[in-house]
Amino acid sequence: MPGSITVGTQMQRGFIQNNILHSPEHGDIHYSSYIPKSYDGSKPYALFVTLPGWEGLYFQGVGANMVEDFGVESIRYNSAMIVLSPQLNDWGETSAEQAIALTEYFLTHYTIDPDKVYLHGYSGGGETGSLVMEKRPELFTAFLCCATQWDGEMTALAQAKTPVYLVTGEDDSYYGSQPLKDAYQKLHDLYLAEGLTESEIAELVTLDVKKQKYFTDSGFTDQHIGGQAFAKDESIMGWLFGEHE
Repeated sequence: MPGSITVGTQMQRGFIQNNILHSPEHGDIHYSSYIPKSYDGSKPYALFVTLPGWEGLYFQGVGANMVEDFGVESIRYNSAMIVLSPQLNDWGETSAEQAIALTEYFLTHYTIDPDKVYLHGYSGGGETGSLVMEKRPELFTAFLCCATQWDGEMTALAQAKTPVYLVTGEDDSYYGSQPLKDAYQKLHDLYLAEGLTESEIAELVTLDVKKQKYFTDSGFTDQHIGGQAFAKDESIMGWLFGEHE
């Protein structure tokens, strides 16, 4: 078996904390997991990988990732879905490779529906997610990219045509909104150069820039921290777990 897992012993918000995938190539990969009690391997389940921001990385402490609601909220959308929240060490190339390795491990060792493999990243996790989209976009059915910037190249993503939803605040206090506006335009133009129509492009990439009222109504004054509100927005989370042909 290419790597083995040490299963965590503590629970937080329904997730097992500090599981460790011991990867020969990528070192120890720490993650939280939710595996429904109904899962027995007899039928394929969906898989959701949610990458937390800086405050949820491993050096912040075991379970720090669970301050985010994306994993917990995702359970409402599909009762037959395994959810993983990696606690990586940064938001760069190493973490992208570890996120891919963890996804591949579950695709290999669990009964997963390859048409229902979802990726999400918030803040620094969104940067990592964009690098995952550079390296292995074909692994994923769709990618939700929240309150962040896009660090990865887009050539492989445009070839794979993995749908992407980019959402941020107009005045995000950390990144601003321009980085995701630029990412949208670049991906849009790549698809346009391939000969796709505007309606076809709209199925593959969405840009959603929220005004201050959206965050205020959700109880946030700061738009970057307020990106947490996206986890409870059914139009956003529903897009991720919807049908992507």
